[in-house]
Amino acid sequence: MKLFLLSQNINSGYDTYDSIIVCAETEEDVRKIHPYGGENTKNNGEYSVWADPEDVFVEEIGTANKDVEKGVVIASFNAG
Repeated sequence: MKLFLLSQNINSGYDTYDSIIVCAETEEDVRKIHPYGGENTKNNGEYSVWADPEDVFVEEIGTANKDVEKGVVIASFNAG
């Protein structure tokens, strides 16, 4: 599997995620992952802590070791 860096600049205040690293097979898979670890789907276009899937920037940053499980590896949360 691959490692991807996801970031967003839509919600940038306190109590928001600015970026996460995700282990997944494809870019399509990572766009569906929310920093909480659940699925990132549209919720009337409102996300207070993250961004809509189409507003997330995705960059492949490497290959994961075989023991890394699919999902969020680490997240950057701006606590207020």
